[in-house]
Amino acid sequence: MVSLMPYMEDAMSLTEQEKQLIENSITRVSEIVGDPTPQVYERLFSLQPEMKPLFILDTDDGAKGHMLSEALGCILDFLGPRTYAPVLIQSELTNHEGFGIPPAVFTTFFEVVKDTFSDMLKEEWDAGTDAAWVKLLDEFSGLINEQVSRSGMVVA
Repeated sequence: MVSLMPYMEDAMSLTEQEKQLIENSITRVSEIVGDPTPQVYERLFSLQPEMKPLFILDTDDGAKGHMLSEALGCILDFLGPRTYAPVLIQSELTNHEGFGIPPAVFTTFFEVVKDTFSDMLKEEWDAGTDAAWVKLLDEFSGLINEQVSRSGMVVA
Protein backbone atom coordinates (compact mmCIF):
# COMPACT_ATOMS: atom_id res chain seq x y z
CA MET A 1 0.00 0.00 0.00
CA VAL A 2 1.21 3.48 -0.86
CA SER A 3 1.75 5.74 2.14
CA LEU A 4 -0.15 9.01 2.21
CA MET A 5 1.69 10.32 5.26
CA PRO A 6 4.18 12.55 3.40
CA TYR A 7 1.33 14.33 1.62
CA MET A 8 -0.76 14.61 4.74
CA GLU A 9 2.07 16.18 6.71
CA ASP A 10 3.12 18.61 3.98
CA ALA A 11 -0.33 19.76 2.90
CA MET A 12 -1.49 21.54 6.02
CA SER A 13 -1.38 25.01 4.53
CA LEU A 14 -4.98 26.00 5.31
CA THR A 15 -5.16 28.24 8.34
CA GLU A 16 -7.71 27.70 11.09
CA GLN A 17 -9.56 30.81 9.89
CA GLU A 18 -9.71 29.47 6.33
CA LYS A 19 -10.95 26.11 7.56
CA GLN A 20 -13.66 27.87 9.56
CA LEU A 21 -14.74 29.91 6.53
CA ILE A 22 -15.16 26.73 4.48
CA GLU A 23 -17.04 24.94 7.26
CA ASN A 24 -19.30 27.96 7.78
CA SER A 25 -20.10 28.13 4.07
CA ILE A 26 -21.12 24.46 4.03
CA THR A 27 -23.30 24.97 7.11
CA ARG A 28 -24.93 28.09 5.67
CA VAL A 29 -25.78 26.34 2.39
CA SER A 30 -27.45 23.60 4.39
CA GLU A 31 -29.39 26.18 6.43
CA ILE A 32 -30.46 28.25 3.42
CA VAL A 33 -31.04 25.60 0.75
CA GLY A 34 -31.32 22.33 2.60
CA ASP A 35 -30.15 19.83 0.02
CA PRO A 36 -27.98 21.42 -2.68
CA THR A 37 -27.77 18.19 -4.72
CA PRO A 38 -29.99 19.28 -7.64
CA GLN A 39 -28.12 22.55 -8.14
CA VAL A 40 -24.67 20.94 -7.85
CA TYR A 41 -25.46 18.27 -10.42
CA GLU A 42 -27.24 20.67 -12.76
CA ARG A 43 -24.02 22.66 -12.90
CA LEU A 44 -21.86 19.55 -13.24
CA PHE A 45 -23.94 18.24 -16.13
CA SER A 46 -23.86 21.62 -17.87
CA LEU A 47 -20.04 21.56 -17.69
CA GLN A 48 -19.63 17.85 -18.36
CA PRO A 49 -22.74 16.56 -20.14
CA GLU A 50 -21.06 13.22 -20.74
CA MET A 51 -21.51 12.52 -17.00
CA LYS A 52 -25.32 12.75 -17.06
CA PRO A 53 -25.95 9.37 -18.76
CA LEU A 54 -24.01 7.67 -15.96
CA PHE A 55 -26.88 8.60 -13.63
CA ILE A 56 -29.72 7.33 -15.85
CA LEU A 57 -30.94 4.93 -13.14
CA ASP A 58 -30.73 7.55 -10.37
CA THR A 59 -34.32 8.72 -10.81
CA ASP A 60 -34.71 9.93 -7.20
CA ASP A 61 -31.28 11.64 -6.96
CA GLY A 62 -30.30 9.23 -4.18
CA ALA A 63 -26.96 8.30 -5.73
CA LYS A 64 -26.18 11.94 -6.50
CA GLY A 65 -27.11 12.95 -2.96
CA HIS A 66 -24.96 10.21 -1.50
CA MET A 67 -21.98 11.23 -3.64
CA LEU A 68 -22.33 14.89 -2.66
CA SER A 69 -22.63 13.89 1.00
CA GLU A 70 -19.45 11.81 0.69
CA ALA A 71 -17.65 14.73 -0.98
CA LEU A 72 -18.70 17.16 1.76
CA GLY A 73 -17.70 14.65 4.44
CA CYS A 74 -14.36 14.30 2.69
CA ILE A 75 -13.90 18.08 2.72
CA LEU A 76 -14.74 18.33 6.42
CA ASP A 77 -12.35 15.51 7.28
CA PHE A 78 -9.66 17.12 5.14
CA LEU A 79 -10.12 20.34 7.12
CA GLY A 80 -9.82 18.45 10.39
CA PRO A 81 -8.14 15.24 11.36
CA ARG A 82 -7.60 13.84 7.85
CA THR A 83 -8.40 10.39 9.11
CA TYR A 84 -9.90 9.22 5.84
CA ALA A 85 -10.12 11.96 3.17
CA PRO A 86 -6.88 11.16 1.32
CA VAL A 87 -7.62 7.43 1.32
CA LEU A 88 -11.23 8.04 0.23
CA ILE A 89 -10.03 10.11 -2.71
CA GLN A 90 -7.50 7.42 -3.63
CA SER A 91 -10.10 4.64 -3.52
CA GLU A 92 -12.78 6.64 -5.33
CA LEU A 93 -10.37 7.52 -8.11
CA THR A 94 -9.83 3.80 -8.61
CA ASN A 95 -13.55 2.96 -8.32
CA HIS A 96 -14.56 5.65 -10.78
CA GLU A 97 -11.83 4.65 -13.23
CA GLY A 98 -13.77 1.41 -13.63
CA PHE A 99 -16.74 3.46 -14.89
CA GLY A 100 -14.53 5.33 -17.36
CA ILE A 101 -14.57 8.52 -15.31
CA PRO A 102 -11.25 10.33 -15.64
CA PRO A 103 -9.54 11.79 -12.55
CA ALA A 104 -10.03 15.33 -13.91
CA VAL A 105 -13.74 14.98 -13.14
CA PHE A 106 -12.90 14.88 -9.43
CA THR A 107 -11.24 18.26 -9.64
CA THR A 108 -14.16 19.59 -11.66
CA PHE A 109 -16.68 18.20 -9.17
CA PHE A 110 -15.10 19.99 -6.20
CA GLU A 111 -14.93 23.21 -8.26
CA VAL A 112 -18.62 22.79 -9.10
CA VAL A 113 -19.44 22.46 -5.40
CA LYS A 114 -17.51 25.66 -4.65
CA ASP A 115 -19.13 27.62 -7.48
CA THR A 116 -22.63 26.36 -6.67
CA PHE A 117 -22.24 27.23 -3.00
CA SER A 118 -20.92 30.65 -3.95
CA ASP A 119 -24.03 31.29 -6.04
CA MET A 120 -26.29 30.10 -3.24
CA LEU A 121 -24.69 32.27 -0.57
CA LYS A 122 -24.55 35.37 -2.76
CA GLU A 123 -23.34 38.32 -0.65
CA GLU A 124 -22.42 36.03 2.26
CA TRP A 125 -19.70 34.57 0.02
CA ASP A 126 -16.87 37.06 0.44
CA ALA A 127 -13.32 37.25 -0.86
CA GLY A 128 -11.96 35.44 2.21
CA THR A 129 -14.34 32.52 1.76
CA ASP A 130 -13.52 32.32 -1.93
CA ALA A 131 -9.77 32.38 -1.26
CA ALA A 132 -10.12 29.64 1.37
CA TRP A 133 -12.03 27.40 -1.06
CA VAL A 134 -9.48 28.06 -3.82
CA LYS A 135 -6.71 27.03 -1.44
CA LEU A 136 -8.64 23.89 -0.47
CA LEU A 137 -9.23 23.00 -4.11
CA ASP A 138 -5.53 23.49 -4.85
CA GLU A 139 -4.71 21.01 -2.08
CA PHE A 140 -7.30 18.55 -3.40
CA SER A 141 -5.92 18.93 -6.90
CA GLY A 142 -2.44 18.19 -5.60
CA LEU A 143 -3.68 15.10 -3.79
CA ILE A 144 -5.58 13.90 -6.86
CA ASN A 145 -2.58 14.47 -9.13
CA GLU A 146 -0.30 12.67 -6.68
CA GLN A 147 -2.60 9.65 -6.57
CA VAL A 148 -2.97 9.64 -10.36
CA SER A 149 0.80 9.75 -10.76
CA ARG A 150 1.37 6.93 -8.27
CA SER A 151 -1.23 4.69 -9.84
CA GLY A 152 -0.44 5.41 -13.48
CA MET A 153 -3.98 6.56 -14.28
CA VAL A 154 -4.71 8.68 -17.32
CA VAL A 155 -5.62 12.25 -16.24
CA ALA A 156 -7.94 13.36 -19.03
